[in-house]
This record gives sequence, structure tokens and C-alpha cells, in this order.
Amino acid sequence: MQPAAVQTDRNSDIASTVVATMRQLGVLGLPRNYEIFYEALNGSNHELSLAVVSLSNRPTQEDLDRIGRTFFPQHHGPTIVEHAREMVAKELEDIAALLRSERTHMEKYGRILDETSSGLSNRSLLSQELLQKIAGAMSVATSSTLDHNHQFANTLSEKTAELESVKSKLEEYKRLADTDPLTQIWNRRAFDKEITRIYNSNRGILFNALILADIDRFKDINDRYGHPVGDKIIQIVAEIFRSSVRADMFVARTGGEEFALIVEGASEDTTYEIAERIRVLIEQTPFTSSQTGMNYGTVTVSMGICMASEADSPEDLYIKADRALYRSKVGGRNRVTRHSTMAGRTGKGWLLYKKD
Repeated sequence: MQPAAVQTDRNSDIASTVVATMRQLGVLGLPRNYEIFYEALNGSNHELSLAVVSLSNRPTQEDLDRIGRTFFPQHHGPTIVEHAREMVAKELEDIAALLRSERTHMEKYGRILDETSSGLSNRSLLSQELLQKIAGAMSVATSSTLDHNHQFANTLSEKTAELESVKSKLEEYKRLADTDPLTQIWNRRAFDKEITRIYNSNRGILFNALILADIDRFKDINDRYGHPVGDKIIQIVAEIFRSSVRADMFVARTGGEEFALIVEGASEDTTYEIAERIRVLIEQTPFTSSQTGMNYGTVTVSMGICMASEADSPEDLYIKADRALYRSKVGGRNRVTRHSTMAGRTGKGWLLYKKD
């Protein structure tokens, strides 16, 4: 049987298992639910698989949506933001009602003080009995006001904490929305924002560089071994990128098998050395199955470099780094090319975006 046929059978088996599992658990046949179970059952995301296994025998849609928001935030963004908006609106309404109540209570206490002051100003009518009544009324009013103020402070503190919780959830959503769910490094959305930031200042232009990388012949890997293996290789390559540079360096997965690294505060030679070190590490890493011991062969990457000072804009920087990457591809793959060394580099080739 040909590899393509084997892969088709494997995908068909997973699809059948997904449908059967969802039916057994009483899960609604919604596209977002199917996505969760498909990704969990094909084994490409271990943490997602564990989250699904930990579900009850009859998971609620709320439980499933919570998993969806965690692992597929790009599909749940509007829901999360709308929910947060509703929560903030409710908390603000509660705080406004609380402030109105406090104002009414203080106005009432002010009237009691005014009446007491008027009574004390007429000395001819003062008597021991009247003074006792005034003192008693003031004591009760003051005690009530102090209790109310204490309750007001506690309630306001609770509302503030709830708003902080909403803020924290929105910040967590922002992080998830900018994170690639497969590799847990930054995604294309985050990369687009970061590369734009470079050109917000002259310092950014002078002290930044872009490295683009692409796994060589990745389609062949998927066709031969299947997408779960391809996903695992992407995860390993992403981890090599992440662990091989400083923690403050920006590493992103910008496409299926494509990665980007923004290097700040380094010369072109140093940037080249960083790229070359990563390239060698990937080439020397054994890509084998921990379960079967199967060796998937050597995996390599082609890379392109462009300094921010060589480009006029974020788009221009990306195009020039991609042009250098393409030169690495046509030059034999598994190599690093600097845009600055390319002859006639101002020209634009029609084969620039041709894939393996």
C-alpha cells in the first residue's frame, strides 16, 4: 500500500473514532467539539489529550468550551471578549448602585446632624431629658453610619477584586490569542505586532534583525509518516528555537512549518552565528518515536536573514528575509543566507514564494 493511502486510512480511522467517542459521551456534534476531540485523539497535543481524558462521562458544553478557549483561543476570541464585557458592565452597574446608596445614606445622616444642631442651638429648650434623646439619636445614627461605611468598604473591595479578576482573564486571553497552540511559542498574530514595533523608533531599526526559517521538504515528511508525526517534528524544532536563544528574544511560528526569530542588539555577524547554531542543532537532533523507536531521518531547516536597517518597513523586512530564505532553498537547503550578500538583491523574483 502506498504511503498516501496509508495516511488516508489513518485519517479515516481517527474521524470514525472521534464520532464514536463523541456519541458515547453524549457530546453535541458541533464543529468546535469535533475539533477538540480530533486533536485530542490523534495524539499531537499531549496536554489537550489529558484535558479531554479528565472530563466526566457526560461533559457539559461549558466544560468543552473551557477546553476550547484554552487550546483554540483563535476560535473563541469574540465569545471571551463579549463575556468579559458583560461582566464588566454588570460590576460597574453594581458599583454605581452602591455609590448611589452611599450618597443617600450620607444625606440622611447629614439631615440628622442638621436637626440635632438646630435643637442644640435653642438653649432655652434644653433639658437633661432632651440632651439624652439627642445623644441617643446621634449614637444610633453614628453607629449605623459606621456599620454602613464598613459594609460599603467591604462590598466595594469585593467589586474591585471581581473587576481585577476580569482584567486578569482578559490578559490571559490576550496571551493565549498570541500563542501558537501546537508549539506554545508566539503565533503569526503576535509576530505581525512585534515586527511592526521595530519600525516605531530609530533605535529599533538600527538594532534589530529578522531570521526566517522553513523546515526542508516538510510535505514529504507529512506524506510519508502522517500529520501527527509532522506536528511532533514541528514541536521539537520550535523547542530548539526557544531554548537556543535568550529568554527575551522573540520566537514565533508564522505558518505551518515556518518560524521567525527577531534578534535585538546584535550585529549581522552575531545574528548569522545565532541562525547557524540553531541550524546545526536541528540537523544533529535525532527525530525518533519514543513509543516505537522509529527513526524519521535527519530534519533540516533553511534560513534567511535581513537586518532591519536594510528594509524600509515591516513588510519590506519580511520580504527581504524571505528572499534570503528562498536563496537558501534553491542553493541546496540546510543553510543560512544573508540578504546583504545577495547579488542584485533589490530585484524581486517571481519564484520568491515557491514552496518545496
